[in-house]
Amino acid sequence: MITYKNLRLIALASILITAATSISCNEHIAKIPETIVSPAVKSARDLAGRIVPDQADNFIFEEIAKKDGEDVFELETSGDKIVVRGNNGVSMAMGLNWYLKEFCNVNVSLRGNNLNLPEKLPIVEGVLRKTSWAEHRYFLNYCAFGYSMPWWDWSQWERLIDFMALNGVNAPLAITGQEATWQAVCKRLGMDDDQISDFLAGPPYLPFGWMGCLDGWGGPLPQSWISSHEVLGKKILERERSLGMVPIQQGFTGHVPPTLSKEYPDAKINTIKWTEFTSDVLDPLDPLFQQISDIFIEEQTHIFGTDHMYAADPFIEMQPPSGDLDYLGNLSKAIYKGMSKSDPEAVWVFQTWCFSHRRDFWTQPRIKAFLDGAPNDKMICLDLYTENKPMWNRTESFYGKPWLWCNIQNFGDKVFLGGGLNKISDGIVEVRQNPANVNLKGLGFVNEGLGYNPIVQDLMFEMAWSEEGIDLKDWVGRYAEYRYGGPNLDIARAWNTLKETVYSAPMDGYASLSMITNMPTLKKAQNVMPYSNKRLASAWEDLLKASDEFGDVDTYKYDVVNIARQVLSNHAAVLHGEMASAYDEGNLKDFEATSQDFIQLALDLDELLGTREEFLLGKNLEDAKRWGVTPEEKSTLEWNARRMITLWGPTTRLNDYALKEWSGLISSYYKVRWKKFIDEIQKELQNGKSYNESEFKNNLIEWMDDWSDAKDIYPHEPKGESVAIAKKLWAKYGQIILTTN
Repeated sequence: MITYKNLRLIALASILITAATSISCNEHIAKIPETIVSPAVKSARDLAGRIVPDQADNFIFEEIAKKDGEDVFELETSGDKIVVRGNNGVSMAMGLNWYLKEFCNVNVSLRGNNLNLPEKLPIVEGVLRKTSWAEHRYFLNYCAFGYSMPWWDWSQWERLIDFMALNGVNAPLAITGQEATWQAVCKRLGMDDDQISDFLAGPPYLPFGWMGCLDGWGGPLPQSWISSHEVLGKKILERERSLGMVPIQQGFTGHVPPTLSKEYPDAKINTIKWTEFTSDVLDPLDPLFQQISDIFIEEQTHIFGTDHMYAADPFIEMQPPSGDLDYLGNLSKAIYKGMSKSDPEAVWVFQTWCFSHRRDFWTQPRIKAFLDGAPNDKMICLDLYTENKPMWNRTESFYGKPWLWCNIQNFGDKVFLGGGLNKISDGIVEVRQNPANVNLKGLGFVNEGLGYNPIVQDLMFEMAWSEEGIDLKDWVGRYAEYRYGGPNLDIARAWNTLKETVYSAPMDGYASLSMITNMPTLKKAQNVMPYSNKRLASAWEDLLKASDEFGDVDTYKYDVVNIARQVLSNHAAVLHGEMASAYDEGNLKDFEATSQDFIQLALDLDELLGTREEFLLGKNLEDAKRWGVTPEEKSTLEWNARRMITLWGPTTRLNDYALKEWSGLISSYYKVRWKKFIDEIQKELQNGKSYNESEFKNNLIEWMDDWSDAKDIYPHEPKGESVAIAKKLWAKYGQIILTTN
């Protein structure tokens, strides 16, 4: 049998023979038969072929060993080729991306691409080498699988995996297809199809099921979905593994189907609550806990294989049924034993969000009791909100557990402009320099959605390869150059303004939401912008000044739309204030005028967003429906897509949590809500009789509920030219915003 080791020996012998015949190294590598190229080199070559197909042959990839135990990449010019070396596919991909950004002014992002490479590739002087201090570079949050990626097919996933590799991610959360595992587990536990259906949630709600928050909501989950996503999950894992990533799969937490008690009436099961949902948790000392854990790991490994890293979060936002130290310790011991009994190499990856979310419950003794349930070298803690509410400094660095500095950045995948660049650039360095943090082992970008701020992702991932930290002003200036393709004074000024406004402090999305997406009211907004909208508007203006040079660049067009969107969203609060003042004064004429301006702003925003695929409601709905085989399945999936971004659950408890400023959603949902409200206020001002607020809200919620069931078709492809419409809206609103107090 020819093993991977034998292939490496054959390749080495071939190189030595070639060198003896005076054939150059570069010429030889190009001639090595594909069958004896290492898997890592092949994965990097294939990635280059997808990212820069016209120039892929000008890059040579070579595999090298780690540098002092750290991941490493090297760049060097050889003849007219660029040699990219790395210890695995991810390191080589990171090296390729570094070259593209720093030498070619090229940018690959999830929000627009600038891939205009020069015909002659720039020379690398000497050998450029970078190592990563971060052993683990984690990416994705469970919620992202519900808010950003529930409807993705392979082409979309392939792009994301390429993006992860280009940014050095080596530990992605991988839970696509998990429903196939649970279906197999439930069948082995004696459950029928109806019982399994009651357990498995609708597609965007599935990750909340894996975290133990809910059961069945949004179902029934079609069998066609389960089968197709088992295939998709395998494909995702295969690609990630080929690049050298270590995918993090699901572990058993004790969360069990609600009908388990019927099959096992003697089992000790506790019911816990999350917002408006309840779920069942098996007691860790019940013998059934280990039995189900064994079945779970066995079935998951049979279907998807294993890389020995398991995510398990028994109480992400729920209060455990007991605060007893022995109970908490036994629970974590049971979870770890459930992994390690079936997989002795198992490592538990744990989100510590529960400690932060329920600080009143999670006292220091309780945290320690829970964390002590697993060996230090078999558990990795994700400090999920380090940029804003770190937990490492409240837990003695998680009592000896390896941990990762993480950044959530975005809750619910809300559309907003912002992110604390300074918290990332300074915060990571400060923690690394603290002698108490010898067990800091990497970084994690744990966004609840992929978000709309690509600069934050670029900075976060680059910090994993930075030993000394960065000068943020210089870095942002450099980012602006490779984002669009070269230096420009107007662009530089715009991005300096952005750095000093929206990107100057941590923002979770709430502080940047406009009144347009707010539930209709005449009360002042609770959140105040932590920056001047006039200054942000000046960045929009400066960006437009560079349109002659960059107007055809995809990344430029995305940023013009996104920045203009945020300025106009912020200005909606000004118009709302004028509406409220007119109402307080009983001035019907002024109220009608300002409310019309408010509605028109919403429509103008809808038109602007309609020029970009990233902001289209129709794209999201069509992506959802394509997974259905029958009309009934398509209808269920569309309902899930609509519900997730509006009411979310069965009541208004989570209403608008995952709201989106999307074209189609503004015109058909947010604008309509406001128009209904404005009509009621106008009637009140006309006849002097207060409207029935309670009745109005009930009727509005009923309409919102009906919107989830609707079947209206919305544009799923962009319409209009982004820069031209942004210029039109600047001419309409720019000076008004700049002169508004």
